[in-house]
Amino acid sequence: MRILLARHGETPWNAEGRYQGQVDIPLSEVGVAQATALGERLKGLRIDRAIASPLSRATRTAQLALGEARAPMLSFDEGFLEIGHGDWEGLTTPEIEAQDPERLRAWRQSPDVVQMPGKGGESIQQVQDRAWPALERACAGLGDAETLLIVAHDAVNRVLLCKLLGMSLARMWTYRQAPATLNLLEGPSVAALEVVRLNDCAHHTAFFGEAKHRAL
Repeated sequence: MRILLARHGETPWNAEGRYQGQVDIPLSEVGVAQATALGERLKGLRIDRAIASPLSRATRTAQLALGEARAPMLSFDEGFLEIGHGDWEGLTTPEIEAQDPERLRAWRQSPDVVQMPGKGGESIQQVQDRAWPALERACAGLGDAETLLIVAHDAVNRVLLCKLLGMSLARMWTYRQAPATLNLLEGPSVAALEVVRLNDCAHHTAFFGEAKHRAL
């Protein structure tokens, strides 16, 4: 099986460096262009199944990536929702630095020990605990020669990749997940997937282009 694991395109809050988590922020014009470029890249590729986070930024990215003819195949799984940032939702890094500096420091240095504050706040372990079963559900019955497109979020992709690579969640910052990026996974089963491509955003970003955001 082949899995195309993508992240949604840029949103206004991404550009402003705001932690958006599960707040339903739509794509910006830049994000639409990024997702459209992803669609151009995938246009000639066979895709047998497509699943996205139900948040609009992921949904719209998936629709544009699939193209009009294939968009009806899209389904959704809440297991792929972005991490709930709780009280951090909508805040910039300087604002969090002023309100919750110790937790922010831990988030940057040891993300695996952080529980996001307030109602709806999650840990990355909680995200992995729901995202991995969502991946298993998405792959159920997928044939050896079939391709699945998943469009999710930065933290979701990172925790899935950590598990696939056998890495501690403490190391989730050691690679990037750019807007509308693409990861390619291949293998005979979910348990035996290999990472073939990681953070491939050549469809919209120059080789040495900056492709990261200031908030997750």
